[in-house]
Amino acid sequence: MKLLITGGAGFIGSAFVRMVVGQTDYHAVNLDKLTYAGNLENLSAVEGSERYRFVHGDICDAALVDSLLAEERPDAIVHFAAESHVDRSILSPEPVVRTNLNGTFTLLDAARRHSVPRFLHVSTDEVYGSLEAPAEAGEDYPLNPSSPYSASKAGSDLLARSYFVTFKLPVVITRASNNYGPYQFPEKLIPLMITNALDAQPLPVYGDGQQVRDWLYVDDHCRGILAALAKGREGEIYNIGGNRSLPNLDVVRQVLAATGRGESLITYVKDRPGHDRRYALSSEKLMRETGWEPVTNFEAGLSRTIEWYRANTAWVSRVRSGEYRAYYERNYGGRALAR
Repeated sequence: MKLLITGGAGFIGSAFVRMVVGQTDYHAVNLDKLTYAGNLENLSAVEGSERYRFVHGDICDAALVDSLLAEERPDAIVHFAAESHVDRSILSPEPVVRTNLNGTFTLLDAARRHSVPRFLHVSTDEVYGSLEAPAEAGEDYPLNPSSPYSASKAGSDLLARSYFVTFKLPVVITRASNNYGPYQFPEKLIPLMITNALDAQPLPVYGDGQQVRDWLYVDDHCRGILAALAKGREGEIYNIGGNRSLPNLDVVRQVLAATGRGESLITYVKDRPGHDRRYALSSEKLMRETGWEPVTNFEAGLSRTIEWYRANTAWVSRVRSGEYRAYYERNYGGRALAR
């Protein structure tokens, strides 16, 4: 089987490429624009494999996508490529609309023309919006996105679904909860807190830190995608969660304890606009239909992740480029203390 994987140099995409090349007999063609969060260092383990090819390009480039599908004739497209950070989507909404909506349309339409046998669209639990406890979102839960990012993903989900209904393109959609693990760009909560804690720098916590998220180790997510790719029914949506919901502040405190730092490093900052209070989803459908289940408990996954960042300080230094520092100052530097 040959997979065209978009965004395969990003955090989740690169974990998926490493799993595909390292643990299956599939061929992987990785199409990635290499934006700030795309990093070919994440793929050094597979770059010499005969079953791996990297193509530098933009999913919005219709001519490139068309020629690549004609050349490679993949058995499936696994679509990760997205602008995926809520804070950045608030600071500058245009890139998320361009990539997440226009890019998804470009891929879907090319897949339709080339009769690609399978199109797996990777999405997020953020499309469901904030849920009051104890509710959990099933796949038919109403969409209620709050940020430009989550709205763009909800729109791309609906677009993918429309290509199944209207054109019979064999689409499968997955929606995952918050991922964490090695190689994650340090703008997201867990790697930001880990890298700041290791450097004894302040850990910025939005509002009161009681926003609840379900945490999913990245390799469990990738196994879930492989399960949906192999056994998911066309036109269906499958949630992929870690079954471990925690307030952000609890996660921050666990990071501090594991890195030997004190809670005096916690710095409460003004909450971001439209910050969803609680995400929660049910993965029962995927578990029932494919046999998948998450196997990495949060404490073990967090410990493994912290040790990876501790051992890869050079990687961290390289990704903390001037662009990252400018974003960090723009997002956190001007926020008044919440307490």
